[in-house]
Amino acid sequence: MVRELDGKVAIVTGAGRNIGRAIALTLADGGASVLVNARSNRAEADSVAREIEAAGGKAKVHIGDVADPKAVQAMADAALAAFGRIDTLVNNAALRREKSFAEMSYADWREIMDVTLDGAFHTTKACVAALRKSGAGTIINIGGLSAHSGAKDRAHVVTAKAGIVGFTRALAHDLAASGITVNCVVPGFIGTARPKDQPQPAHHLTHSTISGSRGTPDDVAAMVRFLCGPAARYITGQAIHANGGAYLGA
Repeated sequence: MVRELDGKVAIVTGAGRNIGRAIALTLADGGASVLVNARSNRAEADSVAREIEAAGGKAKVHIGDVADPKAVQAMADAALAAFGRIDTLVNNAALRREKSFAEMSYADWREIMDVTLDGAFHTTKACVAALRKSGAGTIINIGGLSAHSGAKDRAHVVTAKAGIVGFTRALAHDLAASGITVNCVVPGFIGTARPKDQPQPAHHLTHSTISGSRGTPDDVAAMVRFLCGPAARYITGQAIHANGGAYLGA
């Protein structure tokens, strides 16, 4: 088996379930030691870490809200204390709410920005020094299809995820001289587990894929793994879609 990430260390935020979980497991399968972050659900994070360890990998759990700069710094410090280095940062943590703009309060707006966009800022600031020392550092930001297609009742989510694309492009310029690649993986129509009181996003009901099926979290994780590996060192500043052809724009 190819273990192209042997000796590498990855932090994956929002890694307790769905896409984040799949990314953590896939990077570990590639040989990386993984810090599994979750905001509050330790049971889910512990389950991911146990699965990694059962397969012979190394994992550490860190509970902390990416919207809190102190919690984020503690997370980076925990990764360095446990593994001695940071080579990859995957900014996956995000909130996805639906509310009409007419009913949206500033608190609703800020809740999304604090986690999705500001959280990526905090984690990158906390990890960038270690990523520079890696010599082949990688930052992967997880975007969203609606940032490119638009979506009803998601002004806050669309704006935050569009900001992630801009953040990716800016960081790619700022960090290129340090040997750090920065890319955005954009999932679309991925089958994920949702709380019983949370319906499928409305835009999922009005769009379809040309592949005829929805993707899985593993489809997104495979792209992340590739971008973290040695074969992707010439790719940076890109927003790469994994959506079955639901969106074909640049």
